[in-house]
Amino acid sequence: MMNKRYNPAEVERSVQDYWEHNQSFRVTEDPKREKFYCLSMFPYPSGKLHMGHVRNYTIGDVISRYQRMQGKNVLQPMGWDAFGLPAENAAIQNNVPPAKWTYENIEAMRVQLKLLGYGYDWSREFATCTPEYYRWEQWFFTTLVDKGLAYKKMAVVNWDPVEQTVLANEQVDSDGRGWRSGALVERREIPQWFLKITDYAQELLDDLDALDNWPEPVKTMQRNWIGRSEGVEFSLALAGSEKDIRVYTTRPDTIMGITYAAVSAEHPLTLAAAQSNAELAAFVEECRKTNTAEASIEKLEKKGMPIGVDVIHPVSGERLQLWAANFVLMGYGTGAIMCVPGHDQRDWEFAKKYGIDIRQVIRPGDGSAIDLSQGAFVDYGMTCNSGQFDDLDFDAAFTAVADYLKARGLGERRVNFRIRDWGVSRQRYWGCPIPIIYDDEENVYVVPAEDLPVTLPEDVAFEGVKSPIKDDPGFFRTTVPGGTEPGTRETDTFDTFFESSWYFARFCCPDSDQAMLDERANYWLPVDQYVGGIEHAVLHLLYARFFQKLLRDEGLVNSGEPFINLLTQGMLLKDGAKMSKSKGNTVDPQSMIDQYGADTVRLFMMFASPPEQSLEWNDDAVAGAHRYLKRLWVLFGRYADRVRHAGDVSYSDLPAPLVELRAQLHTALTKINADYQRKRYNTVIAACMELTNAVERFDWDEHGGAGNTVLREVLLTLVKVLAPVVPHITHVLWQEVGAEGELLDTPWPQADAQATVRDVLDLVVQVNGKLRGQIQVPTDANEDSIREAALAHPKVAHHVGGKRVRKMIVVPQRLVNIVVG
Repeated sequence: MMNKRYNPAEVERSVQDYWEHNQSFRVTEDPKREKFYCLSMFPYPSGKLHMGHVRNYTIGDVISRYQRMQGKNVLQPMGWDAFGLPAENAAIQNNVPPAKWTYENIEAMRVQLKLLGYGYDWSREFATCTPEYYRWEQWFFTTLVDKGLAYKKMAVVNWDPVEQTVLANEQVDSDGRGWRSGALVERREIPQWFLKITDYAQELLDDLDALDNWPEPVKTMQRNWIGRSEGVEFSLALAGSEKDIRVYTTRPDTIMGITYAAVSAEHPLTLAAAQSNAELAAFVEECRKTNTAEASIEKLEKKGMPIGVDVIHPVSGERLQLWAANFVLMGYGTGAIMCVPGHDQRDWEFAKKYGIDIRQVIRPGDGSAIDLSQGAFVDYGMTCNSGQFDDLDFDAAFTAVADYLKARGLGERRVNFRIRDWGVSRQRYWGCPIPIIYDDEENVYVVPAEDLPVTLPEDVAFEGVKSPIKDDPGFFRTTVPGGTEPGTRETDTFDTFFESSWYFARFCCPDSDQAMLDERANYWLPVDQYVGGIEHAVLHLLYARFFQKLLRDEGLVNSGEPFINLLTQGMLLKDGAKMSKSKGNTVDPQSMIDQYGADTVRLFMMFASPPEQSLEWNDDAVAGAHRYLKRLWVLFGRYADRVRHAGDVSYSDLPAPLVELRAQLHTALTKINADYQRKRYNTVIAACMELTNAVERFDWDEHGGAGNTVLREVLLTLVKVLAPVVPHITHVLWQEVGAEGELLDTPWPQADAQATVRDVLDLVVQVNGKLRGQIQVPTDANEDSIREAALAHPKVAHHVGGKRVRKMIVVPQRLVNIVVG
C-alpha cells in the first residue's frame, strides 16, 4: 500500500535500487530491433554537478525513455571527459596529484547522477584519462602519422601565459583572451603536432547540407569557420630581385586599386629586414605579444612599418611599398596580402593612418557617387579607372583578371579555406601522452602498437605550472623503436578535444581490448540524438565530425557523420543572468534534490521552458512542480483500489459525461504525442496537469463500473506519458494501480481517433466581448438553435436583460458573441 504522504526520498531510493538490481538500463545489440542511441555530452569531472548538467542530462533522459517506450533498443551511456587543465590547476593549488583529484570527483558525480534517476548503461562507463581508453587514440594517431594526416612543424601559436600552454584559435575569444584563464594570449613560435583537418574541409562543408536535424545556427557557424572562398592567387615580384611573394584575393576585380602590399611580422622578409632595423625589430616583438585569432586581430589598432622593399604591380608594373602589418597572420594563406584601400575598410584605415594613396576602381552599379574620404566602398559594382578591365561587372572582371594572370604565368584561380590544420600539442601534464620518440638527430618514430599505451605517470608532484614529465627521465628516456639507440619521448600531450572527438564511438564497445572499435560500433552509430550546448559548435562538434571521417577512412566505422539529430539546449538563467559561480547566482542541484526530490527537479526543468530556449530559475515554480507531484500521489492513492478492480466495458455505451472525458483524454493525447515528437515537453506537462484537473473535478461516484474503466484508462495514460519526465513516482504509481509489466517497456499510448469524434460541442458565449457562459450544443446544430441556446443560458440572459440585441455572431465550433446596447 502507498503511504498517504508523498516522500520523494523514500520513493526515489526504492526505485533506483530496483533499477540497479534488475540492471534495467543495460543494453546489448539486437539486429531484430530498431536501435536508438541517445547521448548527452559527457561532463568534465569537476566534483559537483551544476544545474546546466541537470538540464542537459534530463533532456537526454526524457528522450531516451520515450524512445524505449516506442519499442526501440535504446543505448544511453555515460562517462567522463577527464583530462584537462582544471584538474592540473587544482592539483597545484591543493598539492594533490590530478589523477587522485579526478577519480575522487568521478565517484562523487556518479552518485549525483544516479540520484537524479538517469537511465544510463553504467556497464559502459569509462574515463578518458585511463590507459585503457587513451591507448587506442595513441594507436590511431600513429596511423595518422603514417598516412601523413598528422605532422609536426614550427608554428606561430597562441600562447596562454597563465596556463603556460598553446591554445587553438577556436579557444581564443574575440577579445584575444584564453577560453579558460581569461588571460591575454601571446604569439610564440614553437614545434607543434597538427592534424590535417584541411584535407577534409570540403567534405566537412558539403556534408552539413545533409544534417537536416541540426540547428541552423550551428551549421552556419561551422560553414563560416570552414570558410570556403573562390579567388585568385598571384605573384607580386620583389623590385630588383627574382623573388616574389604570393597573395590571394576573392576580389580580383579590384586589382587595379592595389596601392601597397603587406606581410606578417613573422614573414621571412620582415625578419630579414629586422636584423638591420632596430625599430622594425621592436615592432616584430610587439606583434608577438598579440594572439593569432582572426577575431582578435580585427579589433586591433592597425599598425605597420615599411620593410624597405617594394613590389611590382602585376598589371601596371608600378612599384608599390611593402609593409609589415600587425593584422596579417603568417599562419593564414601565404602570410602576405594585396591591399586595396579604396575597397577594403581595413586597408582603408591603414592607408589613412600612414598617408598611402587610395584609389577608386569600383563604382556603384546605379551610377551614384561615392566618397572615399569617408571610408572604403566595399560593395560589388562595375570596374572603373582599371584600364583594359574597365566597365566590367564582378563576374566578368574576375574572369578577365584571372585569365590575364594565368596567361602570363603570374597566377591562377584557387579555392581557399579559412580553417587551419588542428594543432593538437599541449605543453601541460594532465593529458594523453603523444606516442612519438625522437632520436638524437630529432628524427621522428611512432611508438609501435605492441608498446602502447605510453602511460602517463599518475603519482607526480608539481613545481609551479611546468609539466612534471618534462623533468622526469623515467618518463622521457627510452630507446628508438626497433633498436638500442637512445631515444627521447615526446613530452607534450594531446589537446583534450582529442579524447572527446571519438568517445561516442567507444561507448559502443568499451570493453574491446583487441581493437579501437569493433563491429558493435556499426550497430549503434551514428548517434541518433546528441544533446549539448551550442558553445561547442566550432570546437567539439567540428572535431567530432572530422574524427568520424577519419575513423571511416580507417575502416573502423561505416558512417561519415557522428550525430543525426542535434539538440542544443538554451542557457540557464537566474535573476536574468546566466548561472555562474562568478555571478554568485548558482543553485546547488543536491540541495534541490534533498528538499524536493529528483522528480521535482526534472519536472521543473522540462516544464519551465522548451529545451532550445533559455530557462529562468524560479524557486516558486520549483515548489509548484513539487505540489503537482503531491497532488498526483494523493489522486492515485484515492482511486488506486477502483482502478485495480475496474472491469472492461464497451466505450460505445458510455454515458455522455464519460464520453466527454474520454474525448478530452484522447484530444490531449493527440497533442501530447505530437509535442513529444517536437520535444515540447513544457506543453506535454501542461496537458497532463489539465487532465489531472479533469480527474479531480469529475464525480466518479455517479458512474459505477463504467466510470472505473474510464478512470483506469485516464490514470494509466497519465502515468505512461509522464514516465519519461518523472520516472520514480510513475514507477510506484504504475505498480500501485496493479498495472501489468514493466513501465519502462510499456508500449506508448496511442490516441483513439474515434473517441475525439464528439456528438456535442462546447461553445463560449460572450456579451459585448466579455465571457458570460458556456453552452453545449449538438455538433450538427444550426445557427438558429445555437443562438437560442446562447440566449437561454441563465448568466447570459442576466447580462442581456431587457437590452436590445443588436447583433449575434456565431464563430463555428468556437464561440457566440452577443452585441447588446
